[in-house]
Amino acid sequence: MTKKLIVTLVLGIFLIGCKAKKKTTYNKSHKETTPTVVAEPQDKTPKQNTDYPFPEDNGRFQKFPIANVDQYIETFAEIAQFEMKAYGIPASITLAQGMLESGFGKGALAVKTNNHFGIKCHTGWQGDFDHHDDDEKGECFRKYNHPMYSYRDHSIFLTTRSRYSFLFDLRTDDYKGWAKGLRQAGYATDKRYPHKLIALIERYDLGQYDKAVINQGYGRKHEVIAKNSKITGQENRVHVVKKGDTLYSLSKRYQVSVDQLKRWNYMMGNTISIGQKLTVKTESYN
Repeated sequence: MTKKLIVTLVLGIFLIGCKAKKKTTYNKSHKETTPTVVAEPQDKTPKQNTDYPFPEDNGRFQKFPIANVDQYIETFAEIAQFEMKAYGIPASITLAQGMLESGFGKGALAVKTNNHFGIKCHTGWQGDFDHHDDDEKGECFRKYNHPMYSYRDHSIFLTTRSRYSFLFDLRTDDYKGWAKGLRQAGYATDKRYPHKLIALIERYDLGQYDKAVINQGYGRKHEVIAKNSKITGQENRVHVVKKGDTLYSLSKRYQVSVDQLKRWNYMMGNTISIGQKLTVKTESYN
Protein backbone atom coordinates (compact mmCIF):
# COMPACT_ATOMS: atom_id res chain seq x y z
CA MET A 1 0.00 0.00 0.00
CA THR A 2 1.47 3.34 -1.03
CA LYS A 3 2.01 6.21 1.33
CA LYS A 4 -0.45 8.37 -0.67
CA LEU A 5 -3.20 5.77 -0.36
CA ILE A 6 -2.65 5.41 3.38
CA VAL A 7 -2.94 9.17 3.89
CA THR A 8 -6.17 9.24 1.87
CA LEU A 9 -7.74 6.48 3.97
CA VAL A 10 -6.77 8.15 7.23
CA LEU A 11 -8.29 11.46 6.10
CA GLY A 12 -11.50 9.69 5.05
CA ILE A 13 -11.86 7.94 8.40
CA PHE A 14 -11.21 11.24 10.23
CA LEU A 15 -13.89 13.10 8.22
CA ILE A 16 -16.49 10.36 8.80
CA GLY A 17 -15.76 10.48 12.52
CA CYS A 18 -16.23 14.25 12.61
CA LYS A 19 -19.59 14.05 10.86
CA ALA A 20 -20.77 11.33 13.22
CA LYS A 21 -19.66 13.31 16.25
CA LYS A 22 -21.31 16.46 14.94
CA LYS A 23 -24.58 14.62 14.36
CA THR A 24 -24.55 13.13 17.86
CA THR A 25 -23.90 16.53 19.41
CA TYR A 26 -26.87 18.00 17.52
CA ASN A 27 -29.21 15.23 18.66
CA LYS A 28 -28.30 15.81 22.31
CA SER A 29 -29.00 19.50 22.14
CA HIS A 30 -32.20 19.28 20.06
CA LYS A 31 -35.55 19.65 21.83
CA GLU A 32 -38.98 19.32 20.28
CA THR A 33 -41.34 22.15 21.03
CA THR A 34 -44.87 21.55 22.35
CA PRO A 35 -47.61 23.79 20.94
CA THR A 36 -48.96 26.23 23.51
CA VAL A 37 -52.59 25.55 24.36
CA VAL A 38 -54.56 28.76 24.79
CA ALA A 39 -57.48 28.36 27.18
CA GLU A 40 -60.88 29.57 26.09
CA PRO A 41 -61.73 32.88 27.79
CA GLN A 42 -64.21 32.53 30.65
CA ASP A 43 -67.44 34.45 30.87
CA LYS A 44 -66.67 36.56 33.90
CA THR A 45 -70.04 38.15 34.53
CA PRO A 46 -72.83 36.88 36.78
CA LYS A 47 -75.26 34.76 34.79
CA GLN A 48 -78.70 36.13 34.07
CA ASN A 49 -81.63 34.17 35.40
CA THR A 50 -83.89 33.93 32.35
CA ASP A 51 -86.93 34.30 34.62
CA TYR A 52 -85.58 37.62 35.87
CA PRO A 53 -83.61 39.39 33.11
CA PHE A 54 -81.87 42.71 33.59
CA PRO A 55 -83.88 45.85 32.82
CA GLU A 56 -83.22 47.81 29.67
CA ASP A 57 -80.20 50.10 29.88
CA ASN A 58 -81.79 52.88 27.78
CA GLY A 59 -78.58 54.87 27.98
CA ARG A 60 -79.01 55.66 31.67
CA PHE A 61 -75.47 54.56 32.48
CA GLN A 62 -74.00 57.04 30.02
CA LYS A 63 -74.54 59.64 32.74
CA PHE A 64 -71.45 58.48 34.62
CA PRO A 65 -69.89 59.82 36.67
CA ILE A 66 -72.98 60.30 38.84
CA ALA A 67 -73.59 63.99 39.52
CA ASN A 68 -75.49 63.74 42.80
CA VAL A 69 -77.49 61.49 45.12
CA ASP A 70 -80.78 62.04 43.31
CA GLN A 71 -79.22 60.93 40.04
CA TYR A 72 -77.87 57.78 41.67
CA ILE A 73 -81.32 56.89 42.97
CA GLU A 74 -82.92 57.69 39.61
CA THR A 75 -80.37 55.48 37.85
CA PHE A 76 -80.47 52.43 40.11
CA ALA A 77 -83.90 52.37 41.79
CA GLU A 78 -85.48 50.30 39.01
CA ILE A 79 -82.64 47.78 39.11
CA ALA A 80 -83.02 47.44 42.89
CA GLN A 81 -86.72 46.75 42.35
CA PHE A 82 -85.93 44.12 39.71
CA GLU A 83 -83.67 42.39 42.22
CA MET A 84 -86.38 42.53 44.88
CA LYS A 85 -88.83 40.81 42.55
CA ALA A 86 -86.29 38.16 41.64
CA TYR A 87 -84.62 37.47 44.98
CA GLY A 88 -86.75 38.91 47.78
CA ILE A 89 -84.19 41.45 49.03
CA PRO A 90 -85.84 44.81 49.86
CA ALA A 91 -85.13 47.35 47.13
CA SER A 92 -84.52 49.97 49.83
CA ILE A 93 -81.74 47.85 51.37
CA THR A 94 -80.10 47.10 48.03
CA LEU A 95 -80.24 50.74 47.01
CA ALA A 96 -78.97 52.03 50.37
CA GLN A 97 -76.09 49.55 50.35
CA GLY A 98 -75.18 50.55 46.81
CA MET A 99 -75.23 54.22 47.76
CA LEU A 100 -73.16 53.73 50.89
CA GLU A 101 -70.60 51.25 49.55
CA SER A 102 -70.03 53.10 46.27
CA GLY A 103 -69.96 56.64 47.68
CA PHE A 104 -73.05 57.39 45.57
CA GLY A 105 -71.26 56.02 42.51
CA LYS A 106 -68.26 58.32 42.90
CA GLY A 107 -65.98 56.05 44.93
CA ALA A 108 -62.73 54.81 43.40
CA LEU A 109 -63.84 51.17 43.58
CA ALA A 110 -67.15 51.86 41.82
CA VAL A 111 -65.53 53.98 39.13
CA LYS A 112 -62.68 51.51 38.44
CA THR A 113 -64.54 48.21 38.76
CA ASN A 114 -68.33 48.93 38.69
CA ASN A 115 -68.39 47.27 42.12
CA HIS A 116 -71.14 49.11 44.03
CA PHE A 117 -71.32 46.79 47.05
CA GLY A 118 -67.72 46.36 48.15
CA ILE A 119 -67.85 42.60 47.52
CA LYS A 120 -64.39 41.10 47.81
CA CYS A 121 -63.12 38.24 45.67
CA HIS A 122 -63.61 35.45 48.24
CA THR A 123 -62.79 31.81 47.58
CA GLY A 124 -64.19 30.49 44.31
CA TRP A 125 -64.51 33.81 42.48
CA GLN A 126 -63.33 33.28 38.88
CA GLY A 127 -64.27 36.63 37.41
CA ASP A 128 -62.24 39.77 36.89
CA PHE A 129 -60.80 41.53 39.91
CA ASP A 130 -58.79 44.53 40.99
CA HIS A 131 -56.86 45.50 44.11
CA HIS A 132 -58.06 48.26 46.37
CA ASP A 133 -57.15 49.45 49.86
CA ASP A 134 -59.86 48.69 52.42
CA ASP A 135 -59.44 47.08 55.86
CA GLU A 136 -56.01 46.08 54.58
CA LYS A 137 -53.86 47.42 51.79
CA GLY A 138 -54.31 46.00 48.29
CA GLU A 139 -57.29 43.72 48.97
CA CYS A 140 -58.90 41.81 46.10
CA PHE A 141 -62.31 43.07 44.95
CA ARG A 142 -64.63 41.78 42.25
CA LYS A 143 -64.73 43.68 38.99
CA TYR A 144 -67.70 43.93 36.60
CA ASN A 145 -68.06 45.23 33.08
CA HIS A 146 -71.41 46.88 33.85
CA PRO A 147 -72.99 48.19 37.09
CA MET A 148 -76.07 45.98 36.63
CA TYR A 149 -73.86 42.90 37.01
CA SER A 150 -72.77 44.26 40.38
CA TYR A 151 -76.40 44.52 41.49
CA ARG A 152 -77.15 40.99 40.30
CA ASP A 153 -74.04 39.57 41.97
CA HIS A 154 -75.06 41.26 45.22
CA SER A 155 -78.38 39.39 45.10
CA ILE A 156 -76.67 36.09 44.32
CA PHE A 157 -74.12 36.72 47.08
CA LEU A 158 -76.81 37.13 49.75
CA THR A 159 -79.08 34.30 48.59
CA THR A 160 -76.37 31.64 48.26
CA ARG A 161 -74.67 32.02 51.65
CA SER A 162 -76.29 30.30 54.60
CA ARG A 163 -75.27 32.97 57.09
CA TYR A 164 -77.73 35.37 55.45
CA SER A 165 -80.61 32.87 55.23
CA PHE A 166 -82.34 34.14 58.40
CA LEU A 167 -82.85 37.52 56.72
CA PHE A 168 -85.35 35.97 54.33
CA ASP A 169 -87.63 35.16 57.26
CA LEU A 170 -88.12 38.92 57.70
CA ARG A 171 -90.80 40.89 55.95
CA THR A 172 -89.53 42.49 52.76
CA ASP A 173 -90.58 45.90 54.04
CA ASP A 174 -88.70 45.48 57.33
CA TYR A 175 -85.66 47.49 56.26
CA LYS A 176 -84.57 48.05 59.87
CA GLY A 177 -84.45 44.32 60.53
CA TRP A 178 -82.52 43.75 57.31
CA ALA A 179 -80.03 46.53 58.09
CA LYS A 180 -79.29 45.11 61.54
CA GLY A 181 -79.23 41.54 60.21
CA LEU A 182 -76.63 42.34 57.56
CA ARG A 183 -74.27 43.65 60.24
CA GLN A 184 -75.04 40.63 62.45
CA ALA A 185 -74.23 38.25 59.58
CA GLY A 186 -70.88 39.92 59.01
CA TYR A 187 -71.48 41.87 55.81
CA ALA A 188 -69.64 44.89 57.23
CA THR A 189 -67.23 45.49 60.09
CA ASP A 190 -68.52 49.00 60.80
CA LYS A 191 -70.63 48.90 63.99
CA ARG A 192 -72.67 51.84 62.69
CA TYR A 193 -73.45 50.11 59.40
CA PRO A 194 -77.15 49.47 60.23
CA HIS A 195 -77.61 53.07 61.40
CA LYS A 196 -76.09 54.40 58.17
CA LEU A 197 -78.36 52.24 55.99
CA ILE A 198 -81.48 53.18 57.95
CA ALA A 199 -80.57 56.88 57.81
CA LEU A 200 -80.19 56.75 54.02
CA ILE A 201 -83.46 54.88 53.57
CA GLU A 202 -85.41 57.33 55.71
CA ARG A 203 -83.73 60.48 54.44
CA TYR A 204 -84.35 59.66 50.79
CA ASP A 205 -87.62 57.77 51.29
CA LEU A 206 -86.24 54.58 49.72
CA GLY A 207 -89.01 52.55 51.34
CA GLN A 208 -91.33 53.77 48.58
CA TYR A 209 -89.59 51.38 46.19
CA ASP A 210 -90.35 48.42 48.47
CA LYS A 211 -94.01 49.41 48.66
CA ALA A 212 -94.26 49.73 44.88
CA VAL A 213 -92.93 46.20 44.39
CA ILE A 214 -95.16 44.75 47.12
CA ASN A 215 -98.20 46.46 45.59
CA GLN A 216 -97.40 44.65 42.35
CA GLY A 217 -97.71 41.32 44.18
CA TYR A 218 -94.02 40.61 44.69
CA GLY A 219 -91.90 40.32 47.80
CA ARG A 220 -94.54 38.94 50.16
CA LYS A 221 -92.66 35.86 51.19
CA HIS A 222 -93.31 36.37 54.90
CA GLU A 223 -97.04 36.88 54.33
CA VAL A 224 -97.28 33.84 52.03
CA ILE A 225 -95.59 31.64 54.62
CA ALA A 226 -97.95 32.85 57.36
CA LYS A 227 -100.99 32.31 55.15
CA ASN A 228 -99.92 28.88 54.00
CA SER A 229 -98.80 27.56 57.39
CA LYS A 230 -102.27 26.08 57.99
CA ILE A 231 -102.64 22.38 57.39
CA THR A 232 -104.46 21.53 54.17
CA GLY A 233 -105.34 17.85 54.01
CA GLN A 234 -102.40 16.10 55.68
CA GLU A 235 -99.59 18.38 54.48
CA ASN A 236 -98.07 21.50 56.00
CA ARG A 237 -97.44 24.20 53.42
CA VAL A 238 -94.29 25.27 55.25
CA HIS A 239 -91.47 22.85 55.95
CA VAL A 240 -88.78 23.44 58.58
CA VAL A 241 -85.54 21.99 57.25
CA LYS A 242 -84.14 19.08 59.25
CA LYS A 243 -80.85 17.25 59.09
CA GLY A 244 -80.64 15.19 55.91
CA ASP A 245 -83.16 17.26 53.97
CA THR A 246 -82.30 18.31 50.42
CA LEU A 247 -84.29 20.20 47.83
CA TYR A 248 -84.56 16.98 45.84
CA SER A 249 -85.92 14.96 48.78
CA LEU A 250 -88.41 17.72 49.61
CA SER A 251 -89.53 17.93 45.99
CA LYS A 252 -90.34 14.20 46.09
CA ARG A 253 -92.03 14.43 49.48
CA TYR A 254 -94.30 17.32 48.52
CA GLN A 255 -94.64 16.34 44.84
CA VAL A 256 -93.33 19.61 43.43
CA SER A 257 -90.31 20.37 41.28
CA VAL A 258 -86.99 21.60 42.64
CA ASP A 259 -87.29 24.66 40.41
CA GLN A 260 -90.68 25.46 41.92
CA LEU A 261 -89.29 25.20 45.45
CA LYS A 262 -86.43 27.52 44.55
CA ARG A 263 -88.78 30.05 42.96
CA TRP A 264 -91.20 30.08 45.90
CA ASN A 265 -88.32 30.61 48.32
CA TYR A 266 -86.28 33.11 46.28
CA MET A 267 -83.36 30.70 45.96
CA MET A 268 -80.70 30.70 43.26
CA GLY A 269 -78.53 27.89 44.64
CA ASN A 270 -79.38 24.49 46.15
CA THR A 271 -78.08 25.15 49.67
CA ILE A 272 -80.56 24.90 52.55
CA SER A 273 -79.88 25.21 56.28
CA ILE A 274 -81.24 23.32 59.29
CA GLY A 275 -84.08 25.33 60.80
CA GLN A 276 -84.78 27.21 57.57
CA LYS A 277 -88.48 27.61 56.73
CA LEU A 278 -89.36 26.69 53.17
CA THR A 279 -92.64 27.22 51.38
CA VAL A 280 -93.46 23.83 49.89
CA LYS A 281 -96.91 24.58 48.47
CA THR A 282 -99.01 27.66 47.72
CA GLU A 283 -102.75 28.16 47.38
CA SER A 284 -102.44 28.28 43.62
CA TYR A 285 -100.50 25.00 43.44
CA ASN A 286 -102.25 21.81 44.56
